[in-house]
Amino acid sequence: MINEILPDALKARLASNENVILLDVRQPEEHAEKNIPNSMLIPLGELPMRLAELEQLRDKEFIVYCRSGNRSGQACMFLQMQGFANPVNLRGGMLAW
Repeated sequence: MINEILPDALKARLASNENVILLDVRQPEEHAEKNIPNSMLIPLGELPMRLAELEQLRDKEFIVYCRSGNRSGQACMFLQMQGFANPVNLRGGMLAW
C-alpha cells in the first residue's frame, strides 16, 4: 500500500518549514515549467539507475510527485520494493497543486 498526502497537507508542512524531501519524477521540461521549490528531479525512467543518489536518505520520508499522481505512484512502489522506508505519493500531482 502506498501512502498519500493531499496537496493542502503538503503545503501546510512546507509553510511550517518542516524538512521535507521532495522528489519530482517528471521529465526535465515539465520540471522547468512548474515545480515545487527545493525538489530533486529524477525522471521515473532514470530512477533505477540513479538510486545511489537517494541511498543516504533511505530511512527518510519522501514526498514523490509527477503531473497527475500516476508516475509518482509507480515510483513509490519501486522505492518501497527497494527498501525505502516511507515514500509518499502527492495525490493528484501538479494538476492538484
